[in-house]
Amino acid sequence: MKMLKDKAEKERQINSFPPPYRLDATPYLNTDFDSNVKDACTAANKSPSAGVKISKAIFLGDVAVGKTCLVNRFCHHVFDSNYKATIGVDFEVECFDILDVPFNLQIWDTAGQERFKCIASSYYRGAHVVVVVFDLTSLMTLMHCHKWLEEALCANSGTPKMFLVGTKKDLLSEAAYAEVESQAVRVARTLGVEYWAVSSRTGDGVGPFFLRLAALAFGTSVDVEANNSTASETEKIGSSELVCLSNKQSAVVSRRKCSGCEG
Repeated sequence: MKMLKDKAEKERQINSFPPPYRLDATPYLNTDFDSNVKDACTAANKSPSAGVKISKAIFLGDVAVGKTCLVNRFCHHVFDSNYKATIGVDFEVECFDILDVPFNLQIWDTAGQERFKCIASSYYRGAHVVVVVFDLTSLMTLMHCHKWLEEALCANSGTPKMFLVGTKKDLLSEAAYAEVESQAVRVARTLGVEYWAVSSRTGDGVGPFFLRLAALAFGTSVDVEANNSTASETEKIGSSELVCLSNKQSAVVSRRKCSGCEG
């Protein structure tokens, strides 16, 4: 058990900027962390009072596209082929170490069913990352992605990092995938988001995707803090407004410990 924990913690250490899935399918063209981010991290490493950076990522998409399987593959290293619909929102926290600075990624896995949308959409606000998930074996789910993204952006006043992730890659032949990918890349470019293809069953692409997501979110978090160093703590990314769950809300949102923080 300790060996698995140590491996998970090592996998979440980021010292170099993770590359995109395709260089021609991303609006985020940086090949390294910005110099001001590196300087801020160096200063934070020297300050014993420096706090943990926090960002919020929301996962959206049609029902049964594989949002929960994607999250569970990364957070718990498991894959469950028995479909269970998410009720409301599931909540995870994953701990990273980026440029020797602790970083927590809040992952909000939202329900895709229409009857739960009013519940799930209330958690879109304050997202620093929006991940729209579709099923590579169902082009209809790809066509719906623009509506999911639009709803998420309407709930946020900022400019979150945005991803389009196709799941179930293992179910397609190379020829079939190539055809779907061309359409998915075209949609990603139209929406101005970064494209990824993964398989939660095999784990293919899952780890690199989450490392990329975390690095981009972290860079934005540190950059905003550096540019607003005179702001109060409640105005900075990482403030307590990210998670404020009442007893009533906690019945809908399932809170789990991050694998990297278990004792």
